[in-house]
Amino acid sequence: MRTAARPAVVSLNGSRGAADGPAVPMSPQDLAESAVRAVAAGAAEVLVHPRTPCGRESLSPRVVGPLLEVLRGAGVGVPLTVPASIGAEPDPAERRARVRAWTVLPDRAVVHFAEPGAAALALALLERGVAVDAVVPLAGPAGPEPLERLRSWLTRIPGAGADGVRVAAEITGPRTDTSRAGPGRPTEAVARAGLPVGWREPPPGGVLLFGRDGASWPALRLAARCGTAARTGVGDVLHLPDGRPARSNAELVAAARELLPREG
Repeated sequence: MRTAARPAVVSLNGSRGAADGPAVPMSPQDLAESAVRAVAAGAAEVLVHPRTPCGRESLSPRVVGPLLEVLRGAGVGVPLTVPASIGAEPDPAERRARVRAWTVLPDRAVVHFAEPGAAALALALLERGVAVDAVVPLAGPAGPEPLERLRSWLTRIPGAGADGVRVAAEITGPRTDTSRAGPGRPTEAVARAGLPVGWREPPPGGVLLFGRDGASWPALRLAARCGTAARTGVGDVLHLPDGRPARSNAELVAAARELLPREG
């Protein structure tokens, strides 16, 4: 019997705001409550976007640290991930400075390898003991460069640093069809073993597949077939597989777990 695609990651809020509906948790307390319920529904990791009181994404230690403490204080015992992206800080050098100033550390951070300064930022995180989700788009306008940049960088990381890097492959496109492979289809970039194209063996830190909005559920089904980690949550998608609006992160996680193969 196949092994379940573990872990299931829940994206609590992403770039969503109050205008996206009541399923989006806004305050630190709402985020903590949503995380607790999502974990109870089967989430094994939590991704959260820290924000200032006015709603701006931030990498400031005064924003990241208190939010992580609220989540952990509420009993969220699974690994916590925050994004370290251009959306929170446009300047690459300032992003690294913010990360080095963190007083409360997440377990993992998201780094987009299509953004400038990604390799240096990822290395700064690893030096602080923070694992990295290295995001690379499969297809889309960025082309193959982010994936090649990541693969080249992984071969140069000193020691066992690559063990702390998970390849987070984003399946792009609103009508992604993962049932067949063909020219230009994202499935060309994922082998049966869950490998990005051109990789002869699994990346040391594993692979996670995800998509946003219309690509979210097709990406999760592909992750189930490939045996990789998968991601859901209102940060990625606001509707259930049958098209109904999701009422919570927990409902999305429960729906995702139904699509993933069972352990055994």
